[in-house]
Amino acid sequence: MRQLTLISGTDDVHALDALFINAPLRDYGLRPRINDYTLPVLGMAYIATYAQQAGFNVGVLDAEAHGLGVQETAKIVNAARPRWAGMNLLAPTYEMSARIAEQLAPDIALMVGGHHAKAMPDRVLADPRMRNLRALVLGEGEVRVAALLEDESRRRELPNVLWRDPLTGSRAGGIASSRTRAAMLAPDINALPYVNRAFLPQDPYQPAPTATDRRLAASGRTAWLQNAAHGKIGYIEANIVGSRGCPYDCGFCGAAWSANPDIKIRVRRPENIIGELDQLHEKYGVTAFRFVDDLFLGVRDVIKEHMKVFADHRIGERYVWDATGRINILDRLTDHDLDVLVGNGLREVALGIESGSHRMLKAMDKRITTEMTERVIRRLVAHGIGVKGYFILGYPGETREDLQATVRHIHRLWDIADHHPGEIRVSVFEFRPYPGTPVWKSLTDAGYRPEQLLAYSDVDLSHNGADESMRQRDEFNFSVGIQFGEVPLEDIRATLATLTRQQHERNHAEPGAAA
Repeated sequence: MRQLTLISGTDDVHALDALFINAPLRDYGLRPRINDYTLPVLGMAYIATYAQQAGFNVGVLDAEAHGLGVQETAKIVNAARPRWAGMNLLAPTYEMSARIAEQLAPDIALMVGGHHAKAMPDRVLADPRMRNLRALVLGEGEVRVAALLEDESRRRELPNVLWRDPLTGSRAGGIASSRTRAAMLAPDINALPYVNRAFLPQDPYQPAPTATDRRLAASGRTAWLQNAAHGKIGYIEANIVGSRGCPYDCGFCGAAWSANPDIKIRVRRPENIIGELDQLHEKYGVTAFRFVDDLFLGVRDVIKEHMKVFADHRIGERYVWDATGRINILDRLTDHDLDVLVGNGLREVALGIESGSHRMLKAMDKRITTEMTERVIRRLVAHGIGVKGYFILGYPGETREDLQATVRHIHRLWDIADHHPGEIRVSVFEFRPYPGTPVWKSLTDAGYRPEQLLAYSDVDLSHNGADESMRQRDEFNFSVGIQFGEVPLEDIRATLATLTRQQHERNHAEPGAAA
């Protein structure tokens, strides 16, 4: 049956204890998706893996990965008849999640978590479409979700688990002793089981070679990448998390420390990470990895510790990997440090550059300058390390000069890459506010109503000469339809479309050719 082929990781023989649902970015029953890849829901897979090892039969339905509509998603859940349905609530997909929840059979209990649930718990609890909601889990869910599956009545003993009192309609919550609270809210990430990839329909996966791959192949740095770039073989890639939490407070980010005071920052031991790399290689043939957490290249001492152990295990001779990084931290690394990263297999770094305007970078609390960014990227690409740079257009208070400074900054970075072996890929997004972030408070203090700021819709760039197929693995652009700065939205989107199209053309240029 179709629903059984779309549910990942479950044991089809036994009754389903829980089905975890990743809502689609939009209702694909109304307009089919074009892209065929989305980043895996690693957080949800961690919860499912932990519950499975605790003895429960669970599955994941990734409606975004399968391009499902709201009605079909709800139909699959109802046909599977789980005891519990679980959802990760994110601001841009909350309406999709609520519409799915509204259609669930009344005997399916609902638990929710995620950034949106954490930022606006009372709003979620009061939503009549969430009538099946029996547990709202704030923060990391592995231990508490398994406890709920074992015995729902235990929710009164679980910290930071909320529900709506059926008699009074008011919020109720669990209380735990101080002894058990820390272990439930911040489990030892080195003791957690490795993610069972059976829960992830698109991870590991075989990607199309990127411009960075082609340049690496042209340089002869990695033989199997050279073969992949010439179509002789493919390579298998997987996503991985090396840490949890972030010490920075970027104004727009849901991971900002001020939005997550309960999160204890933890980094996995390098031996623990290498164990997962080797497991994925042995089981799936994975030779390329993407670290998607905030801190893997975000703390200098952590970088040095991990790279020493990576070198001891000769990781660079067996694998390549990408990671997120902090520009201010990378700026402090020596050329020798960068040589060590390259020798250990670093292929590409994802950087939140965000703006080419000093004024906007200060408003975002980025703690970087454009000069620092250019200096870091010049050094990275000179070492053959690719860069994926993220930018935000239309941030509150942005002027036309700020916008043009960002455009000029992007073109300077492209020019730098054109003269070095490393490549830079640019991803540009229209600003959208998320509840719980520092900028959200600033906007609501300024008089914006939450209903205005939560009115997310996807942006159609086709009339500006760009389309979804140009965006590769990026999330689709979302907007709340509000002009937060000086520049009209139509000009923001025209600029966004132009930069997207230019990056698309660069992606398809021959290695070594100036775009």
